[in-house]
Amino acid sequence: MASSAPYTVRWGIMATGWIAEVFTKDLLTNPAARDVHDVRHEVAAAASSNSKDRAADFLSKVKAPGSAKAYGSYHELVADPDVDIIYVATPHSHHFQNAMLALEAGKNVLCEKALTVTASQAKKLVETARAKGVFFMEAVWTRYFPLSIQVRDLIKNGAIGNVYRTVADLSVGNDAPDGKVDFPDHNRMVNLDLAGGALLDIGIYALTWVFQTLYHVQPEETKEEPNVVAAVTKYHTGADESTSIIVQFPKHKSHGIALTSLRVATDVDGLNSGGAAIRIQGSKGEIQVMGPAYCPLQYKVIKKDGGGKVEVVDCPIPKDSERDGWGQGMFWEADECARCLRDGLKESKSLPWTESIVMMQVMEESLRQGGVEYPELISSDVYDAQSPLNTGKR
Repeated sequence: MASSAPYTVRWGIMATGWIAEVFTKDLLTNPAARDVHDVRHEVAAAASSNSKDRAADFLSKVKAPGSAKAYGSYHELVADPDVDIIYVATPHSHHFQNAMLALEAGKNVLCEKALTVTASQAKKLVETARAKGVFFMEAVWTRYFPLSIQVRDLIKNGAIGNVYRTVADLSVGNDAPDGKVDFPDHNRMVNLDLAGGALLDIGIYALTWVFQTLYHVQPEETKEEPNVVAAVTKYHTGADESTSIIVQFPKHKSHGIALTSLRVATDVDGLNSGGAAIRIQGSKGEIQVMGPAYCPLQYKVIKKDGGGKVEVVDCPIPKDSERDGWGQGMFWEADECARCLRDGLKESKSLPWTESIVMMQVMEESLRQGGVEYPELISSDVYDAQSPLNTGKR
């Protein structure tokens, strides 16, 4: 009789910041709390780029098991034979060099979004993963929410007919009275050295909804890359403070509009009084997804012939009572990684390599149209194991 023991994945956490903390705490929740019984996760190690003490403090903060190792360099982490997969949680300015370091070491990799700064970097990561025969995935956590899966299934099953338009927004109201925004110039949101700007940090979620409802659901034999037109307002640091993108899929007669800004908020009052953040419009109805776009908890289905009836579907995030009621929804992408590793897959069907590359092409082209340029250190597609982005040395 086959064993029913869950498949276990041992994680190495690269970086010790806020997003690494949220993800790792999600890893440490009991999968049964979200009705998952086929996979489980262990935190084997964590690394700071240049401080073992910082890594140790991180492991203590997230209440990792005592067996988890702390490293003071990324090179040590990727060399650990007890690590099955690396979660790259550094700023996206660092993703190319950091993910390459792990891939070149033969490690499976889950890399935070935005995957890279340029499309050529994304292509090189994919080429390296393919050559090394390892699993590689962009960590767009929203893709793996049960809500997202349900919405994609509704579209595929024709619930709202042919989908011709998606409008998606993720913006934050950080306008300041002095004409600036409420982020200091060195903050990652506006700092060019950290690939700052609205699009790569938060706008990617608006674009994710455009892609998963218009591009991802296209049949493989008719899949097409979009035409792109963008409007960009640059901040005084040179990063984009507001970006609006129109993508067109001519063969499918569909348009997508992705909006992002640091000055005006999608959710004006924090209560979603302004309505849906995402509208997916088809010939027979529409699906409205309540924001925020990165962590949606509710959607509505409105049918053309529904007589005014609105179907409201709530999708709460499960919490683990044994870990202080924790649960943020990042565990679903980790579960996807575990299942892919278990099944010998090198990429996820929910976000294939080609789709990550096409999304990077759209973002790069949009920023090019807006005149946004990033420094050579973070935009180069030449791998350097000793890059300061890998060593933490200035």
